[in-house]
Amino acid sequence: MAVMRVAKIEEADIVKEAKQFTYKDGVQYVFMDLSTYEEIRLDESDVGDKIKWLKEGMDCNLLLWNGKVIDVDLPITVKLKVVQADFGVKGDTAQGGGSKSVTLDTGAVVNVPLFVSEGEEILVDTRSGQYMSRA
Repeated sequence: MAVMRVAKIEEADIVKEAKQFTYKDGVQYVFMDLSTYEEIRLDESDVGDKIKWLKEGMDCNLLLWNGKVIDVDLPITVKLKVVQADFGVKGDTAQGGGSKSVTLDTGAVVNVPLFVSEGEEILVDTRSGQYMSRA
């Protein structure tokens, strides 16, 4: 008869903390706990490509493992302003639809329908980076 050994795996100490992105300070991104007013500063590399969706005053969650930030959990939908939009050419597709690239106030570039203009606010899915609708 074989003896089975059971290995114990220690549970991961992962904590989710609600924070607000308050501002960018050089290459650091400053998040504040709204109840204690404590700040956490993260480098660009800590935030990753989610930087393009961060807007001052945005509420988000920081995921911490053993006290170290391992991820920034953003809202699924963000409202951002179009700061630069090229003119689209109607009839770019056989269906008469088409899309164009626009630059948002966070620096992100997304594809939008031809009718979206500079100065408008749009909703973007932060998981896919896709245009959802006008705000």
